[in-house]
Amino acid sequence: MVRFKNRYVLCELLSDDPRCRRCIEDRAVGLAVRDAIVRAHGDYGLGCCCVSFTVKYLNAYTGTVLLRCRKPCRPLLCAALPLVRHLESRGQRFHCALRTLHVGGTIRTCQKFLIQYNRRQLHLLLRNCANEGELCRPAPCSITEEQAQSGDEEEEEEDGTETD
Repeated sequence: MVRFKNRYVLCELLSDDPRCRRCIEDRAVGLAVRDAIVRAHGDYGLGCCCVSFTVKYLNAYTGTVLLRCRKPCRPLLCAALPLVRHLESRGQRFHCALRTLHVGGTIRTCQKFLIQYNRRQLHLLLRNCANEGELCRPAPCSITEEQAQSGDEEEEEEDGTETD
């Protein structure tokens, strides 16, 4: 019996809109990548890549996506990833891009790379902090918190007080 070799492509979802990461689903990412493959390589590319193409992992909070394809189809998939410009999910369309971080032969090697990558990114963020107060202040995690904060600022501006 012959074993089919797979490749795992680790990608990062880049978007200016914070709502994009909260609304994405693995099905939407898979459809967007398939559309990009069709635009880049036509029916031949779609036939080659979609035999074993799946979205194995999606973390909407960090924007991490893990895609699986067969080994001979990896160049076709990697060439089509920059053509992903938007995701459609829940009736909304979000502009985004997929950046390839790593290509590995197993999920475990991709996980190891992702741990190292996140560690390096964390060190860069901590190096750019001016003081320890910035480290302790958490960023808003949901849309409702962001809306509540922007609503408070609007009320203060109406009172004539400055928000600084």
